[in-house]
Amino acid sequence: MNRPTFLRTAAVAVATTLALVGCTGTSGTNGSGGSGTAANGLVDFLDYGDFGGGTAPQANYNPYLEAIRLGAVDYVFEKLMVYDSFSCTPKPWLATAFKWDDPKTLTFTLRDGVKWNDGKPFSSKDVGFTFDLLKKHQALDVKGIWRYLAAVEMPDAKTVRIKFKDPGASTFTLLTEIYIVPEHVWSQQSDPVKFVNAQNPVGTGPMKVKSFNPQQLTIERNADYWQADKVKVQEIRFHKADAGGAVEQLKLSRGEYDTNAMFVPDIKKAFVDRAPDTNHYWYPPGGSISAYMNLTEAPFSDLAFRKALTTAFDRDQIIAKAQLGYVKAASQTGLVVPGQDKWLPEGLTDQGRIGFDAAKTDSALTAAGYPKDAQGKRMGKDGKQVKFTFKVPGSYTDWVSAAQIIVQNLKALGFDVALETPNPPTYESDRAVGRYDMLFGVHGGSCNMFRNFSEPLGSDQSAPIGKKAASNFVRWNDPATDKLLDELRLATDEAKQKQAVAGLAKIMTDQVPMIPLWYGAKWFQYQTDKAVGWPDEKNPYAAPGDNVLVLTNLKPAGS
Repeated sequence: MNRPTFLRTAAVAVATTLALVGCTGTSGTNGSGGSGTAANGLVDFLDYGDFGGGTAPQANYNPYLEAIRLGAVDYVFEKLMVYDSFSCTPKPWLATAFKWDDPKTLTFTLRDGVKWNDGKPFSSKDVGFTFDLLKKHQALDVKGIWRYLAAVEMPDAKTVRIKFKDPGASTFTLLTEIYIVPEHVWSQQSDPVKFVNAQNPVGTGPMKVKSFNPQQLTIERNADYWQADKVKVQEIRFHKADAGGAVEQLKLSRGEYDTNAMFVPDIKKAFVDRAPDTNHYWYPPGGSISAYMNLTEAPFSDLAFRKALTTAFDRDQIIAKAQLGYVKAASQTGLVVPGQDKWLPEGLTDQGRIGFDAAKTDSALTAAGYPKDAQGKRMGKDGKQVKFTFKVPGSYTDWVSAAQIIVQNLKALGFDVALETPNPPTYESDRAVGRYDMLFGVHGGSCNMFRNFSEPLGSDQSAPIGKKAASNFVRWNDPATDKLLDELRLATDEAKQKQAVAGLAKIMTDQVPMIPLWYGAKWFQYQTDKAVGWPDEKNPYAAPGDNVLVLTNLKPAGS
């Protein structure tokens, strides 16, 4: 199954998970069989997958060099708040609390008793220094945070005040993605952009770097961590992915990983059935894969036509055949449920999911002025058969399979539909400039509700046909949507945020700017013979990739 690489918000989250919890074990260092529990009540080590750094990794623990840094960064450095990205709930971390003094001023209260792993105390000066570092060295500001900030102030050792150029509620999640670094180390660097931080990187996190070579990265427990009582794993060993998918799947099936994040064609047979008591997987939903329609052209510019199509697609067949049963049907609201169900508007059936009903679609199309003729052809308002194309990247085999089902559904309704399979660059270019009738797009899936809706729906993210749109590829241009997006951007109160999101979800259901079909999966396999407490469907306290949340919930098996 060849996965898309050009997708926006949701795909980035999945790609990060793959990079940090990726794909391989190394012979001679695995040991996932047996308890692996040390005499001190800790799991002595866990085997994880890849550690990033590209094809020729070097020791690099600069948290801002995302393309070449190693996976230890997530465990050595910490953030002010940590998101449970399943339910999109911020957890107090280096900061114990935050409050909005006004729409442009956000104040964090820092945690007492935190130390850097070299024993030096952590304070607001480190936070202020970190943000100033990003301001002075634009190459390190990979989140673009200083596009929004006016100033960062430290009134005292335990307080950080963030001032925004404009109301900053929509930027909150970006702030929580910034790793905080120690002033006493980084202020000594003549060129922080080139600083690889390779020797004993200093952080506040639960683990320290123990050893590294191009095949294995080992991190070890920080005994002086501020919540060390919650860290029950002595070591994590990452292994470089050095072979193809089939080899990595074989290593997974042999038990060489305690956790991994890879696509496996038949996970039950290849992994679970080999040790059903200890081998498990959980594939929570990511962003929505949707049918995008070119809203500048007929018949997709007709609301009645779009609403009729919401029941036209056999999502169950797409999920079972094209997605191997690994995913769930998406909500028409654009929200990822059940994790984001607190943002749903009231009164929805089945959290906004829409079922397949070809007869209902047929009746709705006829009522909207698109009847069938005597030969069963679906006629447009111009008296001609409705004819259009559906584009899908030819190398994305699962998407091609899904598109074939969609085309079959549409042809059964009397449409003349042709499937086109361009290469990915052509597909991406055609989508950006609006050179298509229908195709797939991905949106949402992050914990930034403003971005989840503004990127696919904001008029400022669109462009005229022939010009490259930033992310609003369907060319949705609606003043009511823009007004709700502006309200969401300005709202610091959660109740007002929920009100705006509910309004945007209602536009998705009532106006149908796109038709969500299924959620992209976040791959996650794990074993419970050595450690228990992994997140799963019954206890979704975190999503795959929420690494420190997962680590601080793990316990030795049998404890």
